[in-house]
Amino acid sequence: VGGEVIPMDAHPNGRGKVGFYIRQPVGVICAITPFNFPLNLSMHKVAPALACGNAVILKPSERTPLTPLMLGEVLLEAGLPPQALSILPGYGDVGRAMTTHPDVRVVSFTGSRKVGEIITRQAGIKKVVLELGSNSAIVLHKDGDLKKAVHKTVLGGYAIAGQVCISVQRVFVHEELFDHFLEELQHAVEELKVGDPMQEDTDVGPMIGLSEVQRVQEWIDEALQEGARLVTGGVSCGDRTLTVLSPTIVSLVPAHVKLFREEAFAPVVVVNPYREVEEAIRMVNDSEYGLQVGVFTRDIGVAWEFIRKINAGGVLINEGPNFRADHMPYGGVKYSGIGREGPRFAVEDYTEIKMVVFDLS
Repeated sequence: VGGEVIPMDAHPNGRGKVGFYIRQPVGVICAITPFNFPLNLSMHKVAPALACGNAVILKPSERTPLTPLMLGEVLLEAGLPPQALSILPGYGDVGRAMTTHPDVRVVSFTGSRKVGEIITRQAGIKKVVLELGSNSAIVLHKDGDLKKAVHKTVLGGYAIAGQVCISVQRVFVHEELFDHFLEELQHAVEELKVGDPMQEDTDVGPMIGLSEVQRVQEWIDEALQEGARLVTGGVSCGDRTLTVLSPTIVSLVPAHVKLFREEAFAPVVVVNPYREVEEAIRMVNDSEYGLQVGVFTRDIGVAWEFIRKINAGGVLINEGPNFRADHMPYGGVKYSGIGREGPRFAVEDYTEIKMVVFDLS
């Protein structure tokens, strides 16, 4: 936690003065986390908040509260003062009490856009940091590494059953590579093993609930009715009472259907062709979300074209959008959120600037 010297003599009234600012803790931080990474996403909020000298109230997802509770026990055992961290599992009423309380000075939320909008309205005059939904894309240009793009699509689209905010959901492939890419991707996806996540050889496990499976199946059906093509998958494994959705590829998906526009949060990947770079950029940006995008090309000029024009919080060249290193600035634009995570960058949200001026005249 550092500050910065301000050259006071840059202003006529500042002559004879020395100025600098320091950062101080805001006080109490409310952290609300989702179900999919209950340890990692909790620590992304708790660790920098505590390091800055704040107290934290953590509300984990009601679907996965046990891991954060165990985290609290470990931190207490390690010597954390009990008053520094409270963990309150519960439903929306618990979150509402936390976000609206006047003693809470920062609300840091990771979750859905819908809940993020509710929190923003409820919070009042306090900082709100939001990491919301996404509809992440991969672009494979005509000079890109097809095999690597296939591998990164499989890894990014189907791991954790696609329930990751930076999962690969849309893939835009240059028309010269489209058929070959689709063939290779289908082969790789159909090799994935679906089943019990506790088994080491399982590639794709269950989704969080039956209602989520049914929702995604409705989205797939809508896309097919509008002219899309089902390449593979698309149904529950066994019957429609199971929470395991078979890894799915849908191609030639119209841009107006939910499967293209909304966050699926499921093991489903859309694959569409494009002809020109500008067309690919337009297709990527045709979304209310903007978290991360992966671009596969060997042409540095093409890479910079995407970097300049894609409206997202991160552009990864020859890497999938699901890549994240814990210390990098991570966050999105548009409806993907406000602010950035990563220890150094979270500090900016979890502290207040205090200006200090000495008159030496």
